[in-house]
Amino acid sequence: MTTPRYYAPAGGLPPQTQLTTDRAVFTEAYAVLPRGTMTDIVTSLLPFWDKTRLWVIARPLSGFAETFSQYIVEVSPGGGSDQPELDPGAEGVLFVVAGGLTLTLGEATHELAEGGYAFIPPGQEWTLHNRGDALATFHWIRKAYQVVDGIDVPEAFVTNESDVVGGEMPGTEGVWTTQRFADPTDVRHDMHVNIVNFEPGGAIPFPETHVMEHGLYVLEGKAVYLLNNDWVEVQEGDFMWLRAFCPQACYAGGPGRFRYLLYKDVNRHAVLSRQFA
Repeated sequence: MTTPRYYAPAGGLPPQTQLTTDRAVFTEAYAVLPRGTMTDIVTSLLPFWDKTRLWVIARPLSGFAETFSQYIVEVSPGGGSDQPELDPGAEGVLFVVAGGLTLTLGEATHELAEGGYAFIPPGQEWTLHNRGDALATFHWIRKAYQVVDGIDVPEAFVTNESDVVGGEMPGTEGVWTTQRFADPTDVRHDMHVNIVNFEPGGAIPFPETHVMEHGLYVLEGKAVYLLNNDWVEVQEGDFMWLRAFCPQACYAGGPGRFRYLLYKDVNRHAVLSRQFA
């Protein structure tokens, strides 16, 4: 198996001589945040996090993400939090793209290396710290969990993408695979955060149009992606948001693999009245 690569932003600022023209796009159907937009001046801080900064790349907002938020979090050595999540109704996924982190879930301790993945259900007690001597960077995807009477809340779990075999998409002879971290038939989960992989020449050969909202962060490689009516070039470090029903397809031209971390909301009725909101 080819060793995975993970792009992590480095911050900084471009020189004054750089042209301002770039690939950043914000529309009512989709948005593209190129990796060059993730500079020092757009970082944020969070309460009860030490030696930590983050890039907020998605948040619930009129005309933007509706179901989730996504951060790229950079934790300096000695940094972290004993109170990371302040919303008791929020579930989360952590995915490490640089360095290492120590995660506690209740009484259990886990060491997360690059490719480390953790699902954290709502109400879970947890802490996260960088005990190493290098920067650690991870994605933190958060969603308000939709409780359903008679359906249990899924339990926390920790794994690494190296331990998750990619499932081949039908008829693709392995050029398009998806690493699914949660069982797609387990309706306890109301969001999936997976890794989608394309070998050079792999493609989504039709415009997908469906109810799931998407967040896509490119971990590795480059491709041409169809977003609504537009073909857009994307590369590792770019983030794409797709509104529900936004047509999407892609073509991975190479020379290497094209891989992205994918969020989508799943397994719940459409909200029709306030009592179920």
